[in-house]
Amino acid sequence: MVPQGPASGSNYSKISYRPVQLSDLEALLQLHNDVFPTRCESESFQNAVIGHNAFSWVAVDHNRGDGKDDRVIGFVSAHMLPAKESEVADSLISGSSDPQQSVIFILMLGVTETYRKLGIATRLLHEVLKHASKTPICCAVYLHVASYNIPAIQLYKKLSFKCLRTLRDYYDTNGQHDDAYLFVYFPPHLYNAAEGRHEIQQEYQQACFRIAS
Repeated sequence: MVPQGPASGSNYSKISYRPVQLSDLEALLQLHNDVFPTRCESESFQNAVIGHNAFSWVAVDHNRGDGKDDRVIGFVSAHMLPAKESEVADSLISGSSDPQQSVIFILMLGVTETYRKLGIATRLLHEVLKHASKTPICCAVYLHVASYNIPAIQLYKKLSFKCLRTLRDYYDTNGQHDDAYLFVYFPPHLYNAAEGRHEIQQEYQQACFRIAS
């Protein structure tokens, strides 16, 4: 079955963004299993999306043109973690080792294929970054991305994420191993200080020299 995309001549202003609701979970699980190469079971997916310290946003199309209910067409899920326990702990600026400091880990970001290249992923990421900027204890946002996913890499770079390091053979999909890049974003009140750290710049150059700017 071909996924239903935007109606011809549809008004994209009728795509809205909001926090996830319990009633979204079934549609989100289906979207996840359509978009990502690995399937996720219902219970573990629910914990990832609405579990402890998790927060998620969805994109909803209100103008499908097929007479059906509004459709969830994209989502982003993230977790708040203690900074000192995160993968980016060694790259945080001085003072971020405070026990109360936290980081946000973006666990999943997906958009239905027929709705891509409409700025939906960008808008979903902005919701996370806005949340980070409004959270005083948040000192970084980070994520993983497959090394072959050039469109996603370009998007993260456009939004001021920096490639911190390469994670060799991070993904294992049916026996196929692929590297991942670890990208990190510093909220505006911390960004200038972190930008000048020599080790971030050095690892950025080593990890991303193959990526087109």
